[in-house]
Amino acid sequence: MKELIVATKNSGKAAEFREMFSKYTIEVKSLLDFDDPVNDIEETGTSFEENAAIKSEAICSKFNVPVLADDSGLVIDALNGEPGVYSARYAGEEKDDQKNIEKVMAKLKDVPENDRTARFICAIAVSRPDKETFIKVGKCEGSIALEERGNHGFGYDPIFIPNGSNRTLAEHTPEEKNSISHRKNAILQVEGWLKAQS
Repeated sequence: MKELIVATKNSGKAAEFREMFSKYTIEVKSLLDFDDPVNDIEETGTSFEENAAIKSEAICSKFNVPVLADDSGLVIDALNGEPGVYSARYAGEEKDDQKNIEKVMAKLKDVPENDRTARFICAIAVSRPDKETFIKVGKCEGSIALEERGNHGFGYDPIFIPNGSNRTLAEHTPEEKNSISHRKNAILQVEGWLKAQS
């Protein structure tokens, strides 16, 4: 396999995948790389796994090439798993990272530090023409900080402290983040398949 479409319009996410796949000599395209805009696929699943598969299968059938899609988000124990599959649109349909962070922080304002456990979860689905979709899940365990810190990354990175660190993900360099992220942990699980393709 020489070409793989990553079914995302998130430039930050596309850059992370491109970096991770660079050693496999696979050309990675995102949905931002096509001249004709690709319509958003409605994510109607109730889990990260279902949503990833919905996206990868829809784009695979459209372009007839291998497609990788991920669905990822933040799961906070004190909020009964919120924002979960609604992570990108937690504060509204416009996908505003800052408003999403503010909503989380407002809901957690009376929750003590020890009770702010959380994890990022990433489900990766790989669809190929005429083959069954397979799905792998990666996690990054941590907790929610008491205030925003850092200016790297995107999404909820400024308020998420991974286990074993006292810095938020937004205070980690991109290289540091990529070595521990939920996405990296999911990709490690598809590496056997990737090695066979390159």
